[in-house]
Amino acid sequence: MFCPKCAAEFDDQKFCRFCGANVSLVPQALTGKLPPAPEESRRVRRRSSKSSTPTLESAFSKMFTGLAFMACAVAIWRFMPGGAWWWYWMLFPAFATFGEGIAKWMRIRNEQRTQAALPVVTPNPPAAVLPKGVTTSSLEEPAHDPSSIVEHTTYHLKQ
Repeated sequence: MFCPKCAAEFDDQKFCRFCGANVSLVPQALTGKLPPAPEESRRVRRRSSKSSTPTLESAFSKMFTGLAFMACAVAIWRFMPGGAWWWYWMLFPAFATFGEGIAKWMRIRNEQRTQAALPVVTPNPPAAVLPKGVTTSSLEEPAHDPSSIVEHTTYHLKQ
């Protein structure tokens, strides 16, 4: 059999000796009996909100959602018949989302403080290297008026 990447001949090996390509599935592909793909690769995983960087918009959104749950709890307690027995259950999502918003906001402030505390390191720019005897005064424009841009550029290249 031959490597599909570099066309080198190989026998029962997992990797090509010349290019290092994985050739373990080539014999199975030629016979048409490939193993099924694992289930995990087909599923789309949701990204965790903790791994993403917090934004002020998401922090304030969580805080206002918590406040909205609190307002609903008070409205249920005051205006709904029978709400006096179960209104406090709305406080659980209220405090959870409000606390999550405050936590995001504090994490943003902490990151801003650490960024402000880091010293700013500016690398030293390399000095301009000019050949010996050449100064910037020798790069002045010629006394005569050049008739074209090419002559002006060529004048600077001659020196």
